[in-house]
Amino acid sequence: MIPTVPKKKLVTLSSISVGVIFLSYIFYQQIHSAEEFRKEALEASIPNVSVVSPTPPNPLETITLPGTVRAWYEAVIYAQVPGYVKMWYKDYGAEVKEGDVLARIKVPALDAEYAQAEADFDSQKAKYKLAAVTADRYLALRSSHAVSEQSISVAVADKNSEEAKLKSAEKNVDKYKARINFKTIVAPFNGVVIQRNINVGDYVTQEGNIDDSKTPSNLFTVADIHKMRLFVSVPGTFAYLLKPGLSAELTVQQFPNRKFIANFLTISKGFDLNMRTVIAEFTIDNKDRSLWPGSYAQVTLTAPVKKDLLTIPSSSLVFDENGTQVATITQDNKVHFKPITVNKIIDSIIEVRDGVSTNDRIVNNPSASLLEGDQVRVVEPRNGYSDMNTSKKEGSKLEPVASK
Repeated sequence: MIPTVPKKKLVTLSSISVGVIFLSYIFYQQIHSAEEFRKEALEASIPNVSVVSPTPPNPLETITLPGTVRAWYEAVIYAQVPGYVKMWYKDYGAEVKEGDVLARIKVPALDAEYAQAEADFDSQKAKYKLAAVTADRYLALRSSHAVSEQSISVAVADKNSEEAKLKSAEKNVDKYKARINFKTIVAPFNGVVIQRNINVGDYVTQEGNIDDSKTPSNLFTVADIHKMRLFVSVPGTFAYLLKPGLSAELTVQQFPNRKFIANFLTISKGFDLNMRTVIAEFTIDNKDRSLWPGSYAQVTLTAPVKKDLLTIPSSSLVFDENGTQVATITQDNKVHFKPITVNKIIDSIIEVRDGVSTNDRIVNNPSASLLEGDQVRVVEPRNGYSDMNTSKKEGSKLEPVASK
């Protein structure tokens, strides 16, 4: 005979089974949520980094520097004799030929001294003639013994003495004649008058023109501008570019849209102790007289160079007790620091001699919290363009990229 189970008890057992199943489901959901949360927290703790790759430098080295344009020849003219300006004949900008008269100076005292020297010369010439005649006569009477040998010797000596005085008087006249010639100021070569600092009646000396300010100044400046010289102070780090065959491109303020070409001429072969620069001299053809002496120029030097170097942005450098380093990213996206040797710093670009290769992925703007072996997530600008040569714009977004 089969026992009968009470109906009420069956209902109770069914309720218990459902409760157990429900509680198990709730527990599973909590465990799964905790695991998901742990994974999300771990994922969020991995820092994002942007990377750049080392690139070869530009095969052309370019640098822009200030320069000064000077005349091929430039003569600053002073007076050689003191006096008053009688007249000037060439003004600013006048084209002159060698020997053209620029001005004349009145020097009354010098004229009087010159006249005195000529008079002395004429007087000495007469004395010499008398001594010469006397000596000749005494020598003619020697054979007849009409005069003593002593008298003959004295006469000959007087003649020689007067001859020497005559030569001295002649040289004195030549001296004053040369000074008289300095009363006329002439152009030393073909060129242009770029300065005139005198007026009629001005008193001038060997120090220059004495104006109201009591400061001496030159009378004229004449410049030969058929060809010009360009002087540029070049930093020592770029001195290796200066060699025969180098050309420079320049602009001047009066012709901002025109380019002039200058060819390398020479170098000073010595550095300025204060600025650590070297003077380089270039030549410029100026057949149309466009360039003026003293012009300020912006000079661009471009030269081909061969360098076994790589370049990285300066923002990727790391400085610590281990020296200069970069943070690279390994194949499994972990941080590895590499020491590098810096060759030169050019604005925001660093030339690296050794330590990295073109295959390296280098962290740009690395955080100070990055440590060796840290796991990172590689991101880059949304447009995929490396910011090696461009500055980051505010608000730019970064997106993860697939690990390489």
